Amino acid sequence: MTTAKQSSDQTVSSQHSPIALDIVGSIGELALNNGPLNLVDKALLRALNAVLAEVEHNANMRCLIVHGGRGRAFCAGSDVREFERIRHDASEQKILYEDMTLRRLARLPIPTIAAIDGAALGGGLELALACDLRVCKKGVVLGLTESRLGGLAGSGSVRLTRLIGPARAKELLFTAETISPELALSLGLVNRVVEEGSALEAARELASTIAARGPLSNRLAKRLVDAAQDAPLDAVLSMSTVSQQQIFESDDLHGGVAAFLQKRAPEFKGR
Repeated sequence: MTTAKQSSDQTVSSQHSPIALDIVGSIGELALNNGPLNLVDKALLRALNAVLAEVEHNANMRCLIVHGGRGRAFCAGSDVREFERIRHDASEQKILYEDMTLRRLARLPIPTIAAIDGAALGGGLELALACDLRVCKKGVVLGLTESRLGGLAGSGSVRLTRLIGPARAKELLFTAETISPELALSLGLVNRVVEEGSALEAARELASTIAARGPLSNRLAKRLVDAAQDAPLDAVLSMSTVSQQQIFESDDLHGGVAAFLQKRAPEFKGR
């Protein structure tokens, strides 16, 4: 259950919730709050899904940052202590719900950024992979390490392959090796590596830039990029034509052009 504090900014959380959502202007910050390792357990998944539903229906939000809060890790993966209890009905108890929640994150209409200031391992990296962009602090470790325990990175295997290609994805999955942010950057797994300061600070700067751009444009761009990975070329190009017409009919485009000609900052409304 969540409670909301109304002000110019908004905080959505409960005292003992494993998820906290802070809304500052048009940018949301979703903090994992599940102990020093931010382990993925049933309570975290339920809270995450509920908060994502609120974000999904917030028409004023333009970007969402997901970060590890006060934890030592961004997220160190699943709480393996749950596994024996769900052995014979894991699909019902964990797998389907977790996949649904990560798909909800991936399908949010707004840009999303994972700010990785601590280890992102196993299910934690799968969570980061469900975001659009990843900003990583130098010195942290990343990896889909499930096979060390005989486990499997399900959705992570798919999303990693789409980012870095099958051969490199297979190597990381088969060996369960952790990699540095610098290697992750060269592979295309992360977008930016922060040498000084925190990944959260860098993600906030990036989110501010994104939020200053046309929100309708960014939502449509995300939809087209995601569709480009799944649908036939002609179908996506048809989507592009419809999206372009939507942009040309929008107040944002014509207000942005007027601001450009008048040499002032645009004020986008998302319509």
